[in-house]
Amino acid sequence: MPAVVIVGAQWGDEGKGKATDILGSRVDYVVKFNGGNNAGHTVVIGDQKYALHLLPSGILSPGCVPVIGNGVVVDLKVLFEEIDGLNERGIDTSKLVISANAHVIADYNRTMDKVAERFLGSRKIGTTGRGIGPTYADKMNRLGIRVQDLFDEKILRQKVEGALELKNQILTKIYNRRAVEVDEIVEELLSYVDRLRPMVADTPLLLHEALAADKTVLLEAGQATLLDVDHGTYPFVTSSSATTGGACTGSGIAPTEITRVIGIVKAYATRVGEGPFPTELFDDDGERLRKNGAEFGTTTGRPRRCGWYDAPIARYAARINGVTDFVLTKLDVLTGWDRIPVCVAYDVDGERVDEMPMTQTGFHHAKPVYEYFEGWHEDISAARTFEDLPQAAQTYVLELEKISGARISTIGVGPDREQSIERFDLL
Repeated sequence: MPAVVIVGAQWGDEGKGKATDILGSRVDYVVKFNGGNNAGHTVVIGDQKYALHLLPSGILSPGCVPVIGNGVVVDLKVLFEEIDGLNERGIDTSKLVISANAHVIADYNRTMDKVAERFLGSRKIGTTGRGIGPTYADKMNRLGIRVQDLFDEKILRQKVEGALELKNQILTKIYNRRAVEVDEIVEELLSYVDRLRPMVADTPLLLHEALAADKTVLLEAGQATLLDVDHGTYPFVTSSSATTGGACTGSGIAPTEITRVIGIVKAYATRVGEGPFPTELFDDDGERLRKNGAEFGTTTGRPRRCGWYDAPIARYAARINGVTDFVLTKLDVLTGWDRIPVCVAYDVDGERVDEMPMTQTGFHHAKPVYEYFEGWHEDISAARTFEDLPQAAQTYVLELEKISGARISTIGVGPDREQSIERFDLL
């Protein structure tokens, strides 16, 4: 059976959690392959709302095996707090599997993240301060701590000592902070071993065997294409690969196993943190989108920057990821506008540019070129077929489909998993 990838096609917060949850009952494994607890997915089931930060959304689907892949960085304290919170609400988390090769966020990584952002001042990236970037930096510098290292105290201590040789110099001599003691880091990490050990496995092998046994594997991205460290709006990006390519490296599944790529886009656009955002609104429309869409970060609570739909970005994401299907979320949020602008191109220093500019400078200077579509005022939250939508809403969806680079297979008309219209089968 195939491996299916779900990726964000904007700057994150598009509704990947809901899309994963919709498919969760129809797949056998859901794998989180990048990021850490710097992103959150909100999933609404009936009158229950679940905010997931580190766990895969598949944790909420009883028949599904949730997997934290090798490309994820794991804050063990957050992991077990999240597990305990779900257990208290009656959710079975016993099937969770964690890659032995996933990297662990140590307390000094969180410290480095926070002090570095303060040190950057006006040049800050806008990180969540949860140690994600420094942990990925340690991984690339070959100073990282992996889950498997916790099961050999001698190796763990050697790795912590090696990491702190440099970090303590930076903390004390540049940031004027106290040095971190090796013993306190080792002691904290070892405190999780007994509970962690039964969850850990060779996840690339597990997933390979699942696919060979005709199981369906869903690969779930954290963050989104425009936050990808290679293909996003660098340097205002995350520190991992949030695209289809990252699904392969972050899970151990071969590219030839992937048969479908589902890109998630909002019917408008949002982003958090710093960085360029051509369609960003600073007026009443922006505030109305924020209020109607409840646009506040699942992880941080920060108000999201809001703007109109950006088709060049959607086309870019479709190309980078090989998107076969889009899921368009939050169409209901646009109810009530007389007309709805859509960015179809950019004006960059007086020249029309139809695709995402090649350079950071060009994208910073990009001004949206809008086309306007008729709005609607009917409540669409109860629509379950495409024909249930008002004609103006149907036209809006079809026009977005024409200019976004892939078909729109599913439309979200409310926060609940049932509030969806499926035009084409996603699996």
